[in-house]
Amino acid sequence: MAENPIKAVLKEQARAAAATEIVADKIPEQLTRSTSIAILDRTIGGGLPSGSVVYIYADPKSMAEVFLYQFTQARKSYYFCNERRPQYVMRDIKNYGFSTDNVTFVDIYSAYYLTAQGEMVDNVGNEFVDAKIVEFTEATLKKILAQDESDINIIFDSFSFYLNLNVNPGVIKRLINTIYETTKHLNCLAFLYGLKDTHKNQIENEILKACDSIFDVELEKTGDKLINRLSIPKLRGRVPTMEMVKFRVGEGVQIDTTKDIA
Repeated sequence: MAENPIKAVLKEQARAAAATEIVADKIPEQLTRSTSIAILDRTIGGGLPSGSVVYIYADPKSMAEVFLYQFTQARKSYYFCNERRPQYVMRDIKNYGFSTDNVTFVDIYSAYYLTAQGEMVDNVGNEFVDAKIVEFTEATLKKILAQDESDINIIFDSFSFYLNLNVNPGVIKRLINTIYETTKHLNCLAFLYGLKDTHKNQIENEILKACDSIFDVELEKTGDKLINRLSIPKLRGRVPTMEMVKFRVGEGVQIDTTKDIA
């Protein structure tokens, strides 16, 4: 005797609801993770929600990479270097008075630009090499995932490097998904450093849509002064701040708490 179609639908809905509950049980509790910049933490409700992928959307002239350097002070950090060799990034971090003891560098730069003998090679635009460097990055993320550490940072300096590779857009989307799923599974934080006005709008908008938070960094010239401003228009799990805050680069990122007077 055939099963009543209404009962069949109800059974299927019950099975789906049970499956959803099982998946929900596996989602880690969202915690608050400090950025190590106390004033910034207070501005965003104590810190960033764990499991967040944060896009640092920056004017190339703003020295926004100093945010990345300071973020490494909060916890163990896996720092993907692709624009410069890790030893130069390490030197810069130390020059701001920060420790690198808790930083594990992933040397994408040498894997891409240098031969086994240390000689410079021109791989720019080589579709095969570009695809392989994305695969190498994904394989490294899988190794990090296997460590099963939760209170960590995963930092890409820069993510613009990947957006400028000569690969199918689907390859970049796969990389973004790998970063996203790794961050969610580990309940950690990931920071992608991207430069404004250097990518096609379509791929950049895909990144901005996928990321949980956006740190928008601008450099403004006012009279004889240069002013760095930070806004956070997107912050899943928190109420985003509608105000722009001024900051300067001194001993790390120093946020100006004074208000402009009209």
